[in-house]
Amino acid sequence: MKSLRTILTGINPLAGQAGTRSASQHGFEGVRKAQGAQAKNRMIIAIACFGVFYAIIGGRLVQYGLRSPETVSSIARPDQLLVSRPDLLDRNGEVLATDIRTVSLFAEPNKIIDADEAIELLATVLPDLDMRGIHRKLSSNSRFQWLRRQLTPKQQSQILSLGIPGIGFRPETRRFYPGGPTASHVVGHVNIDNRGIAGMEKYIDGQGLGDLAAAGLTVNEDMNPVKLSLDLRVQHVLRDELAAAMDRYKAIAAAGVVLNIHTGEVIGMSSLPDYDPNNPVEALQKDRLNRMSAGTYEMGSTFKVFTTAMGLDSGQIKLTDEIDARGSIRIGGFTIRDFHGKNRMLTVPEVFIYSSNIGSARIADMVGIEGHQEFLTRLGLLSRMQTELPEVATPTQPSVWKKINSVTISFGHGVATTPLQTAVAAAALMNGGKLIEPTFMPRTAEEADKVAVRVIQPSTSKSMRDLMEMNVAKGSGRRAEVEGFHVGGKTGTAEKVVNGRYSSAVRFNAFVSAFPIDNPDYVVLVVIDEPKPEEGKSSATAGLNAAPMVSAIIRRSAGFLGVKPRFGNGSQELSLSY
Repeated sequence: MKSLRTILTGINPLAGQAGTRSASQHGFEGVRKAQGAQAKNRMIIAIACFGVFYAIIGGRLVQYGLRSPETVSSIARPDQLLVSRPDLLDRNGEVLATDIRTVSLFAEPNKIIDADEAIELLATVLPDLDMRGIHRKLSSNSRFQWLRRQLTPKQQSQILSLGIPGIGFRPETRRFYPGGPTASHVVGHVNIDNRGIAGMEKYIDGQGLGDLAAAGLTVNEDMNPVKLSLDLRVQHVLRDELAAAMDRYKAIAAAGVVLNIHTGEVIGMSSLPDYDPNNPVEALQKDRLNRMSAGTYEMGSTFKVFTTAMGLDSGQIKLTDEIDARGSIRIGGFTIRDFHGKNRMLTVPEVFIYSSNIGSARIADMVGIEGHQEFLTRLGLLSRMQTELPEVATPTQPSVWKKINSVTISFGHGVATTPLQTAVAAAALMNGGKLIEPTFMPRTAEEADKVAVRVIQPSTSKSMRDLMEMNVAKGSGRRAEVEGFHVGGKTGTAEKVVNGRYSSAVRFNAFVSAFPIDNPDYVVLVVIDEPKPEEGKSSATAGLNAAPMVSAIIRRSAGFLGVKPRFGNGSQELSLSY
């Protein structure tokens, strides 16, 4: 057994220290290797990320290089353009409005080298450019500016040949109206962005198309066309005759409508002066108002149709009754007289065909103020008409009806309404007594029956047809007759207010008619504003101008409407006494 010294002597203190140092070195080397591996992994990941990043950039550059440039040098193919509006057609499929391809001129100011030179070059093609405004656009810091919308192909070609840097073209659609002003007040027009702002164009936008456009949503395929109730042939006849009458009678305006009394469809409607929707700036002129629906007028003696119907339907009068039309009526400081007074007792048919103011006032007095107001309201003459056309005026009436109001309204003064709703109310008197709101869209008789409201008895309607027929056969409407088509109607000559007083020298004339009157299908109403006496005549009443206008319209359009003439002894003998 070794001694303790030997054992202690065998242990080398330095050798122990060396062992400890060697173990520490091995630990540090392991850490270094681990850290090196981590750094290498990070480097590989970073390189991979940069590789992916630059690959994406390269791919996008290739993609942009393969895309066709935004600036185009010619009008794009039809399938590359956005069709933003449906075509408008008449009831027979004739085009009233359509989109055509065009281009618009734009600039990228940040790419313009010399704004002054660019403007000088553009002015050689577009001499009416707003130089100051264009210079301001080209000198701005923006990246896009419109310079001129909807260029012609010739203008585009000429500008392309100038080779101006930073100038380009974008394909667009432009609204085109093949008929020009023929149906302008019905069809309406669009603004520079192809959005409807008047007429049926505006109505279509209101059905959802406008919301889509405002949201920037469009479609890449043609929309289904929208068919209107208009017949372009009848529309042309109507406008042509209105224009001829304006010239013949030196009037300031004329308007008319052809209405299907069984469906409420507007077959033709025109108001002159009108405008060309291809140049809609004309619509801003004051005299371009759509007088048929957006203007209100005192309709004169045409209102006697409603007064007579009111008396008959209420039971206050019968066709066999006599009414005192002697002398005059003094009321509220005013004296009511007849234009061509008979100064005697008149039968109800005589009151109608002689257009007696006194007789009409007596009938209104029998019905009473409340009954009178209620009847006109029932016929839709005192409230805003409901139809697709946006331009519809609200009639005006006394805030409080008094007896003097009822008396004057009985012969067409004191209430101002639109000519279109006058025609609609007259249609209700002709079709058996059903009020049908007018429409500018196709509608069947069955569909019309679902929205129709009965306003008078069928017997009253029959009596009014007889009276209208009698007035054309023997009364003031004789010049409205058309051989073979049996027209019935009523004249209306209203004095206009000048300097706060009614003037007998300034008139607003109207004629409301229906045909064939024994079983009518259509109402035709015309108005003519401030007509002058025709050459060789001393007067300018409605029987001398408005009635012949209706005759000419019916004569030319009846065939288009499918109404066949009937000759011979088909008309019954009419008597003023019942």
